[in-house]
This record gives sequence, structure tokens and C-alpha cells, in this order.
Amino acid sequence: MFRFSLTRVPLSCPVFPSIQNAQSRKVATTVINVSRRADIPSPRGKISTPQDFLKAIGRSSETKISIDSWDAFWRTSGWDMKNAGLSIQDRRYILWCMEKFRQNQPIERFAHEEKPNNKIRGRGPAVQFGKRIRSRRDR
Repeated sequence: MFRFSLTRVPLSCPVFPSIQNAQSRKVATTVINVSRRADIPSPRGKISTPQDFLKAIGRSSETKISIDSWDAFWRTSGWDMKNAGLSIQDRRYILWCMEKFRQNQPIERFAHEEKPNNKIRGRGPAVQFGKRIRSRRDR
């Protein structure tokens, strides 16, 4: 068995440093308000109504959702858009553009059209230059 004697240890050094550190540590907690909504940006430039904003971001967003007041538009959540019947791609794009506008980025920088669909599925040697290549082996 191990014997530990306190008489041989000088008093200037700590006997059990991990216990001393545990006693001197303080616990800090922070409260985060999850329900806090982001700030409502002020209209700027050519954009003064929600319809102007939806027209500026493109993808015919102005036809998919109609909100008249500026404050109601910026308080709209993804759930509200889902209940209005928007698809998930449209919701994500509109909410993403709203966040970029909140960060004071110009619309010309972040608004873009939808990626076109692939014409031919698959990759690699089976498809070259948009044409399907058949196997050359004997069948």
C-alpha cells in the first residue's frame, strides 16, 4: 500500500492541486432568449415595400407570397411561409435573402437565379459531351 505523509510535504506547495482548483472555479451561466426575432431593417434604395424586395431577389417570388406591410413581412417566419403554401426551396431562398438584406449587403451581390436541372443523369465515361456512350464490348 501507498503511504502518504503530510509532514514531509512543504506547506507552500498545494497537496492536491486538482481539488484546490475545483474549489476556486466559478460557474457562469448565460441566459439566451431563443424567441428573439432579428431586427427589422429600414427600407433603402429602390426597395420600399415587400413586393419590391421580392421582385428584386427574383425567381418570381412576388407571385408566391403576398404581404402588404413592411413590418409584417420581416416578422414572417418559415412556418408562416409553409402555411401559405411555399415550397421548401422558395422558403429557404426568401429567408436567406432576408437575412442578407438585414446584414446590409446589396441585393445585386446575393440575388441569383435557380440552378438549371441536369439534362442527363450520371457522370463519368458513360456520358460525354451530353451524349450517352454505349459499351463497346461484345454481347
